[in-house]
Amino acid sequence: MAVEELQSIIKRCQILEEQDFKEEDFGLFQLAGQRCIDEGYIDQLLEIIQNEKNKVIIKSMGWNLVGPVVRCLLWNDKEDDKRKYFLMLDLLIKLCNPKELLLGLLELIEEPSGKQISQIILLLLQPLQTVIRKLHSNKAYSVGLALSTIWSQLSLLPVPYSKEQIQTDDYGLCQCCKALIEFTKPFVEEIIDDKENSLENEKLKDELLKFCFKSLKCPLLTAQFPEQSEEAENDPLRCFASEIIGFLSAIGYPFPKMIFNHGRKKRTWDYLEFEEEEEKQLADSLASLAYLVFVQGISIDQLPMVLSPSYLLRFNMGHIEVFLQRTEESVLSKGLDLLENGLLRIEDNSLLHQYLEIKSFLTVPQSLVKVMTLCPVETLRKKGLAMLQLYINKLDAQGKYTLFRIMASLNLLRYLVIKDNENDNQTGLWTELGKIENNYLKPLHTGLNMSKAHYEAEIKNSQENSQEFQNSKGFCSVTVGGEEIPNMPPEMQLKVLHSALYTFDLIESVLARVEELIEIKTKSTSGENTGIK
Repeated sequence: MAVEELQSIIKRCQILEEQDFKEEDFGLFQLAGQRCIDEGYIDQLLEIIQNEKNKVIIKSMGWNLVGPVVRCLLWNDKEDDKRKYFLMLDLLIKLCNPKELLLGLLELIEEPSGKQISQIILLLLQPLQTVIRKLHSNKAYSVGLALSTIWSQLSLLPVPYSKEQIQTDDYGLCQCCKALIEFTKPFVEEIIDDKENSLENEKLKDELLKFCFKSLKCPLLTAQFPEQSEEAENDPLRCFASEIIGFLSAIGYPFPKMIFNHGRKKRTWDYLEFEEEEEKQLADSLASLAYLVFVQGISIDQLPMVLSPSYLLRFNMGHIEVFLQRTEESVLSKGLDLLENGLLRIEDNSLLHQYLEIKSFLTVPQSLVKVMTLCPVETLRKKGLAMLQLYINKLDAQGKYTLFRIMASLNLLRYLVIKDNENDNQTGLWTELGKIENNYLKPLHTGLNMSKAHYEAEIKNSQENSQEFQNSKGFCSVTVGGEEIPNMPPEMQLKVLHSALYTFDLIESVLARVEELIEIKTKSTSGENTGIK
C-alpha cells in the first residue's frame, strides 16, 4: 500500500515542471516515503530513487527522506538492511538539492543528546562534506554554519580526563575530533591552492579561523595530555591540537602572530565580526594555544630563535593569568606548567623590576597565593607555592622589594592563620608552614630590613644636603634602588621618603602579627595534643 501510494504521487508529479510542484506534493511524498521505510519496502524505495525518470522529483523532494534513513541507520542492527540504507543515503546525497540537504543534515546533527551526539556526527560528517563541496555559492557561509553547529554539539560532551577515559572514549569525543579534522582539511586546502585570494576564499579563511579559536577553547583548554613522548604521539586530543595549529599556519595565522597579538589594541583578526560570546572566548583560546606550543612543544620550531626568555615570559604572563583565574584542576595545572616553563628559561635575579609595571606580573603572584591557599588539590597547592618561590628568585633585587610591597598576600596569610586551625588544616597552610616561613616570611624580613636601611640612609643624606640646595635652585634629586626620583623640592622628597618608610613599617607590623598568630596557634595545638590545658 505504501509503495503504491508513493508511486501514485510520483506519477502525478512526473508530468509537472519542477517549479510547479506544490507544498502539498512535498508533504505527501515525505509521508509515503516514510511509510515505505517503516514497513520495510527498502528495495522498492531504492528502485524508485534510482529510476532516471524520477530524477527531478528526487532532486526537489528526496531530501525529506534523509532524516528517516539516518534514524534507521542508527537504530537498525541488521547488517543487510544497514548496507541498503547506506546506499540509499549515498544516492540521496548525490541526487538531491545541496542547499536543502545542508539544512536537513544540520537539523539532524542538532537533534540528539548524550552519547547519540557523537554517533550522528560520525555518521553525517562525510555526507555533509560532500554536500558543501557541491555548493557553487555561499560556500564559506555554509562551512562556517556546519562547523559552528558541530562544535556546539561537541562542546556538550565531557572531555576525557584520564588515560583510561581517553582509551574507552565513552562519549566518542576523540573519534569526532579525528573525523572533524578530515572534514575540514579539503576547505583548508582550497585556501592554500587559491593563489588569487578571492573574496569567497577570504571569507572561508575567516570561518576556519573562528573554528580554530573555538577548538582551542573546547575541548583543548580543559584536555589533559600525557607526559611521556611515546604516548603523546598517539594521544587523539594532542593530535587534534597539532592539526588545529597546523590549520592556523596554513590559512595565514601562524601561532607567533596569534600569541604576540594578544593584549594589543589592534589585533590581526580585529576585522572579524565575532559575536559577543565568541569575543569572550578569545582569551581562553589564545591561552590554550600558548600552552600547547610552549609546554607541549607543538610546532615550537616556528618560533623565532632570537626571542629572549624574558620577552617570551612577558607575552605569556597574560595567558598564565587567564589560566590561573579559572577553578578547574586541569586548567590551573596548565597555568602553573606554562609559568614554570617560562621561569626556568630565565636566570636567577635577572628579571628586571620594570616588568612589575605590567599588570599581569603583579596579578599572577596574587593568583598563585590563591592557588596555594584555596585550591582543594594538594599537588596544585604545593606547585603554586613552588612557582611563587621560583618567581621571586627570578626577580632582581629591586623587583623582589617591589613585589613584597602589594601586601595583599600577607593580609591573606594573616586571615588564613586566624580562620584555619592547625588540626583542621582545610587550606593546607599548616602542612606547608615550614616552607612558607623559610621561603616567604624570612625573605620578607630581609627585604624589609634592607629597604628600610636604604630609605633611612637616603633621608639622612637628604636632610644633610637640603641646606646646600636651598641656596641654589631649590630643587634636588635622590636615587633610590638605582632609579632617580624626579627633581622636586627637598621637603617634598623627604615626605616621599618618609611615606615609603611608613609603608614598610605597616608591612612589618602585619608581618609581626602573622608570626605572633602562628606561634599562638602552634603552641595551642601542641598543648591540646599533650593534654595540657
